[in-house]
Amino acid sequence: MALLARNRNFRLLFSASAVSNLGDGVSALAFPWLATLLTRDAFMISLVLFATRLPWFLFAIPAGVLVDRCDRRVLMVQADVFRLLLTGGVIAMVLSLPALPPEGSGVPYVLGLAVLAFLLGAAEVVRDNAAQTVLPQLVAGDDLERANGQLWSVEQVMGAFVGPPLAGVLIALAVPAPFALDAATFGVAAWCLWLIALPPRPRGGARRIWPEVVEGWRWMRSHVLLLRFAVVLGLINALHVMAFTVLVLLSQEGLGLGATGYGLLLAAGATGAVLAGVAGPPVVARLGPQRAVLLGLWMMPLPYLLIGLTSSAVVAGAALMAQAVASMLWNLVTVSWRQRVIPEALLGRVNALYRFFGWGMMPLGALAGGALVSLSEPVIGREMALRLPYVFVAFSLFALCLYGSRKLRF
Repeated sequence: MALLARNRNFRLLFSASAVSNLGDGVSALAFPWLATLLTRDAFMISLVLFATRLPWFLFAIPAGVLVDRCDRRVLMVQADVFRLLLTGGVIAMVLSLPALPPEGSGVPYVLGLAVLAFLLGAAEVVRDNAAQTVLPQLVAGDDLERANGQLWSVEQVMGAFVGPPLAGVLIALAVPAPFALDAATFGVAAWCLWLIALPPRPRGGARRIWPEVVEGWRWMRSHVLLLRFAVVLGLINALHVMAFTVLVLLSQEGLGLGATGYGLLLAAGATGAVLAGVAGPPVVARLGPQRAVLLGLWMMPLPYLLIGLTSSAVVAGAALMAQAVASMLWNLVTVSWRQRVIPEALLGRVNALYRFFGWGMMPLGALAGGALVSLSEPVIGREMALRLPYVFVAFSLFALCLYGSRKLRF
C-alpha cells in the first residue's frame, strides 16, 4: 500500500476505479437478472450482453486515436458522467413499467435494455482505454505490476465480491434500487478523476484518424508476439462470455439459486481474483513472465468443465474462483508487458487495437452462447442445453493451451 500512500494521482485513480467498479458489479447482476424477469429465452437474454460488448468491436480503434489526441483525464470524466445519465435512463425505463410483463411479452423491454446497454458499453470503451493508457503517466515503470495488481484487486473486490451480492439484496427490495446505486457510483468516480493532476503531454497536429490507426497497426503488426497475444486473448474472452451469458439461467435452473445466491456465486469467483491480484506479482517475479502466463493459460479449461458437470453451487463457486486466478495471472503479465513495450506516443492506438482483438470477439461469444442453448434445447433438453456451452468452452480452451505453449513465448 506504499504506492497508494505516496502517489496522490494513483490514489485518486484507485478510488475512482473502486467506486465505479462497485457500480459495475451491481449492474453485472442487475442487467441480466432484469432480462430474466422479462423473458426466459436464452438467445434474447444474450442480446443484452451482446449489446454491452459490441462497442469493443465497433469503437475500440477510434477510441484509441481519441485517447492519444485528447486529455485522458477529461475523457474518463466525460465517460463516467455519460454513464450516470444512461443509468438514469434504465431507472426511468424500469419505473415506467406498471408491472413486470408476463411471459412472452417482454421482448420490447429486452430490446430497450439492450440499446441502453450498448450506449453504456460505448462509454466504457472510451473510459477503460483512457484509464489503462494513463497509468504509465501516473506511476513509475518499476511500479506497473504493483499498480495493476492493486487496481485489479480493488476492481474485483468491489465489482465481483461486494457488488453482485449487494445487487441481489437490492433487486429483491426494489428492481430500480441497484441501478440507482450504479448511477451514484459513476458520479463519485467522475469527481475523483477530475481531481487528478496530469503532466502536460506533447500533442501532434490535427491529423485524419485513418493514418493514425494505420501507424498503430504497422507497429503492432511488426511485433508478432503482441499480435498473437491479442488474438488468443480475443478467443479466451469470447469463450468466457459464451459461458457467462448462460450462467444466470444455469444458476437459477441448474443450481437452484435466487438473486442473492447468484450474487454470492459471482463473489466466490472474485475471491480468487482478489487473492491473485495481491499474491500474483510475487508469483510472477518468482516464476518469470513466461511460466506465469502459461500457468494461467493451462489453469483455464478445468473450471469451465466443472461448472458444466456439477449441480453444486459450492463446486461452481470454487471453479469460478480458480478461473479468476488463472485470468489474473494472465493479465498481470500481459498488461504490464504491453504498457512497457509500446511507445507512449502510440500507446492509446496500439492498446486499442490490442483490445479490439481481445475484447471485440466478446459479443460473438455472447450470441454464440445464447444460440447454442436455444438450438440444442429441443434436442437434448433444457438443463443439458444450459450445460453444453461449458463443455464446449473447456475443450476449446484446451486447444488454445496447446497453441500457446508453442507460440506465446517471450
